[in-house]
Amino acid sequence: MSPTPPARRLRLGLPRRVFSQVLLMQVAIAAGVAVLATGLFLAPLSRQLDQEAMRRALAIAETTAQDPLIAEGLRTTPPTRNGPVQREAERIRRATGAEYVVVLGTDKVRWSHPTVSEIGRPVSTDPHDALAGKEVMEIDKGTLGRSARGKVPLYDAGHHIVGAVSVGIAYDSVRARLTGAIPGLFAYAGGALAAGALAAWVISRRVQRQTRDLAFSDISALLAEREAMLHGIREGVVALDRGGRIRLLNDEAGRLLGIGDEAVGRTPDEALGEGRTTDVLTGRVTGTDLLTVRGRRVLVANRMPTDDGGAVATLRDRTELEQLGRELDSTRGLIDALRAQDHEHANRMHTLLGLLELEMYDDAVEFVGEVVGDHRATAEQVTEKIRDPLLAALLVGKATVAAERAVALWVSERTRLPDRLVDPRGLVTIVGNLVDNALDAVAGTPHARVEVELSARGRTVLLRVRDTGPGVPADQRELVFTEGWSTKRPPAHGKRGIGLSLVRRLAERQGGSAAVGTADGGGAEFTVVLPEALDGPEPAPAPTGSAPSGTALADVPAATEEGAG
Repeated sequence: MSPTPPARRLRLGLPRRVFSQVLLMQVAIAAGVAVLATGLFLAPLSRQLDQEAMRRALAIAETTAQDPLIAEGLRTTPPTRNGPVQREAERIRRATGAEYVVVLGTDKVRWSHPTVSEIGRPVSTDPHDALAGKEVMEIDKGTLGRSARGKVPLYDAGHHIVGAVSVGIAYDSVRARLTGAIPGLFAYAGGALAAGALAAWVISRRVQRQTRDLAFSDISALLAEREAMLHGIREGVVALDRGGRIRLLNDEAGRLLGIGDEAVGRTPDEALGEGRTTDVLTGRVTGTDLLTVRGRRVLVANRMPTDDGGAVATLRDRTELEQLGRELDSTRGLIDALRAQDHEHANRMHTLLGLLELEMYDDAVEFVGEVVGDHRATAEQVTEKIRDPLLAALLVGKATVAAERAVALWVSERTRLPDRLVDPRGLVTIVGNLVDNALDAVAGTPHARVEVELSARGRTVLLRVRDTGPGVPADQRELVFTEGWSTKRPPAHGKRGIGLSLVRRLAERQGGSAAVGTADGGGAEFTVVLPEALDGPEPAPAPTGSAPSGTALADVPAATEEGAG
């Protein structure tokens, strides 16, 4: 038998949903404001009614004091129940609706009173101020209870004070007026509260739609999860508002773009400057998996609009993948070159074997010497002109690839580059990309040739790469440096349109420039200027060689035996 489930206890407190909590809080605020406003209105209303009653009592007292029968009767008759003062005072009291009209002499004895038994007796409150010639307004308690009073002096024909007049307005009538105003006031307050509750309901419904009817705890959990996810994933995320300003930037996006939290609230143009990366983030360039270069990083960007008019852009770092792809291309090129060298080596060995079988020993020795000397001379000629080992090794390797692709790779006789490079790896990247593009451009054309020239002027390095290919049309000479733009078919490992963009970006980072023009005799000539690329003093000028056109690093290999290709 299953155990009896525990009884659910009634939980008191705020509701969990945002809609209910916002509605409850707004209604409570509206009710509190209505109660507070009512209280703040009633307090001055009570004081205002008191002041009005005292002024009315004072006005009746002044009118009574101006009656000549009152002063004459007070001076000529004793205080009696049927005396002229009592009769005139009662007439005024009934006409004005006052609670009492009391006339007293300078001896403080009453000459009139609504209760006739009080006539001839002293007053219960001190009339000193009125007998001294002052007007008095007050709320006080006498023989008839609490009342709003007005007291004035009473003058005779010679303007001498002969007594005083005291008029009272029943305080219960003042309170009745206040009480009578409360229902109307509550009606107005109730109407305001109802309007506030309706407005609170409308606002709460809007909040409910915008928050998807979630609880505050759910929203808090979602925010915590979002922060953990955004700052934990290895993909850059940039969120833009409807005005195009950056409103969110996770850690990876800041690292990839080289910006920090100071970019939040600014537009991509202000935070990043001009460039393809800015155009992608702002939506001026559209598409999926757009390639862009930021610094030395190759990025893949995607931009997705949001319902509120903003957008979210994601950035992936493809720098290492692009490097691996280029290394793979280089490796394939070297493999093809080694295969060609293997065939060429087999041809040479067959030739040497034939010379030995024919007992042409002197010719065999001469043939071996030429073969070994050619390879040694190629490496020595490169290292004499280019003292940096990384760059020299790159060109020797590219010479092998060029030879396999039937392209003559030359180093100009004007090339002189000392071993004082500030950033040799950057220059290796620039030269490698330009040589690769040149080899691609001339491959398969007759008399294909690529020439590399590197020279130093002070601390500036000047690089020129010329080829005999079809060249670059004038209307495309700026487009070739745009990230993602290429006329070649993409390789299997990724996309094209990165190499030349990276060349210009590296040149501009060093304060230099990269441009393309037309070489002598046709073809393209890429020129890269790198100021401050060399470290230390300017070297002494080296003697120029005697060859007029340059040093050939790679010539087109010729087959020496049928079927050896």
